[in-house]
Amino acid sequence: MMATKLERFVSPGKGNGLRATARIKKGELVFVAEPLACCVSQKLAGDVCHHCFRRRENLLRCSQCKMAHYCNATCQRGAWSVHKRECKCLQSLLPRVPTDSVRLAARLIFALLCPSTNNSEELYTLDEHESHLSSVSEQKKQGLSQLASMLELYLQREIPDLSRASALPPSCREPLSLIAKVTCNCFTVSDGELQETGFGLYPSLSLLNHDCNPNCVRVFEGTKLLLRAVRDISPEEELNISYIGMLLPTGERQKQLKLQYHFTCNCQLCTSKDRDTLMLSGAESDWHRLNEALPTLEGLLASKDWQPLQEKCSHLLSTVGVDVPDENVFKIRVTDMALDACVNLGAWEEALRYGEKTLPAYRRVRF
Repeated sequence: MMATKLERFVSPGKGNGLRATARIKKGELVFVAEPLACCVSQKLAGDVCHHCFRRRENLLRCSQCKMAHYCNATCQRGAWSVHKRECKCLQSLLPRVPTDSVRLAARLIFALLCPSTNNSEELYTLDEHESHLSSVSEQKKQGLSQLASMLELYLQREIPDLSRASALPPSCREPLSLIAKVTCNCFTVSDGELQETGFGLYPSLSLLNHDCNPNCVRVFEGTKLLLRAVRDISPEEELNISYIGMLLPTGERQKQLKLQYHFTCNCQLCTSKDRDTLMLSGAESDWHRLNEALPTLEGLLASKDWQPLQEKCSHLLSTVGVDVPDENVFKIRVTDMALDACVNLGAWEEALRYGEKTLPAYRRVRF
């Protein structure tokens, strides 16, 4: 569904962008988009339906490729127009499974070859998407080249020579350029708890530029992307989102944006570094230990090891975390993971205590 309150324009210093054509109120739904292509994260292949993207127990597995899972026969039939080609490609590589970016690129190709799934008007065509190959490091280009080779191998059974697939747009016939565009322009799809479920390509919304203090936010219903205003927006004001997690100090944000999206952010928040004092409040000797523990804690979170996660978070917060202000970003992230662990363990009173700590801290740090 196309919204009527936005339009494409050239944003000074940024290139293409989207701006409001009328006043938009805080909380208002600005735009709704279905993905041109999407795929469930490989690490969640058995937990999320590959059609509706809902988390379910006891999903039905495709008997042929062993990769795709569905809620029921209805979801399986709904996915068949794209999966029938994907399934053969997955079978050809068993027991190996391609990376998420390769699977998403292939599903994009399959969708484009199936006209019934590609009938919406877009503000931004695939040919216009940037690959940024000219600005990436040689090391990253080598990594993208390996993914491009994997894509060609993966497609062999269905499309032996991608360069000769005349039904595809020119930009989709060159594997390296296609992989680069997919990795740079895809969105992480999340559920109602903002937990990752997969990845999707939404061409019109690729026009949205980044701001570390954005006026819009994207949320998902299944694979449908809903763009909502988080504050009042004036006519002709640019619409923007944050490409990365907002709970990061300036240095970390700049590093991530440069690495993944190939630009240096010059937004007001990055220029002034206004929130860094609050985000990094407390003695560095104390919060540094919380920061050092994050990779281990995030590993436990990813593997759903709730008991050891809860115990480690609780120990950190009751020792080194005691003297760290609640607004410190590293303490917030540890407290968040403690809350997640408690919810999954059914420790509701403890979860509530953690929630009562993080909510005021989020409000002060993010708004």
